Amino acid sequence: MTTLPAGSDSNGADPKTPQQSTGARNLLAGAAADDRVAKRAVEEPGNGSRAKSDGRARPGLETIGSFRFWFADQRWEWSDQVTRLHGYAPGTVEPTTELLLAHKHPDDRATVAETLATAVRTGEPFCSRHRIIDLAGRVHHVLVVGDRLHDSTGATVGTTGYYVDLTGRLNENRQEVLKETLPEVVAAREVIEQAKGILMFVYGVDAEQAFGVLQWRSQETNTKLRDLAAKLVAAVVASGGGPVRQRTQFDHLLLTVHERPDSI
Repeated sequence: MTTLPAGSDSNGADPKTPQQSTGARNLLAGAAADDRVAKRAVEEPGNGSRAKSDGRARPGLETIGSFRFWFADQRWEWSDQVTRLHGYAPGTVEPTTELLLAHKHPDDRATVAETLATAVRTGEPFCSRHRIIDLAGRVHHVLVVGDRLHDSTGATVGTTGYYVDLTGRLNENRQEVLKETLPEVVAAREVIEQAKGILMFVYGVDAEQAFGVLQWRSQETNTKLRDLAAKLVAAVVASGGGPVRQRTQFDHLLLTVHERPDSI
C-alpha cells in the first residue's frame, strides 16, 4: 500500500504534473496498479478478481455512506453504501488508497490525490466534489466531506466523513441531502478558521502555524479542536477588542488597505 505523504520524490511521477506535492505524486503512482485491476474487472467481470460486482444496476440510486481512514497504517473502512457506490458487494473488497484513486475519473484523480495528501499532512477537514467510475463503468458525481478522526486523547489520527452521490440529483433533493450531512462539519470548520485568524493577527503567523498552535493546545488540554476554537473565539469577542492604540492602527489599515498594491 502506498504511504502518504512520502518523504522523497517518486521516480514514477507524471512529468505533466510538476506542481503536485510529493505525497500526491506518490499516491498517483501507487494507484496505477489498482487502476489496471479495476479496468480489467470492468472489461472482464469473470476474470476471478477478488473484488466482484454484485451485478445489480442502480441507476439514480441516492447513496449516502460513511468512511474512515487511519493515517498511521493507511487503513480504510467503507460503509456498505460506499462499497456499493464503487460497484462492489459489501464484504467482497478491501478498500485501499490505491483502489480508491483507481476509481476516480482520470480528469479528477490528481486533484483528489492532492486533497488527500494535504489532509494527511495537515489533519484539516476537507470537502471535495469529483467523479468516480464504478466497477461497471458508470460515472457518479460525488461530494466527499471529511472531518478529523480523533483517538481517546483527542489527537487527530485520521479522517472520517461521508460520500454523497449527486448523480441525477442536482436539484432540490440534493440541497436537502447537503443540509442534513454538512452543517456540523461546516460549522466546525468555520469556527476553527475564525480561531486561526485570531492567532494569525495576534502572533503574526501564517495559517499553517496558527493551526499548529491550536492543534498543540487541543492535545495538551485534551480538548476537542472545535470546542477549543469556539471557546477562544467567544472569549475574544467577550473581551471587547484590543487596546486603543491597536484599534487606531487597525482603523487606518481598514480605511486604506484598498490603496495597497495587490502583491502585499
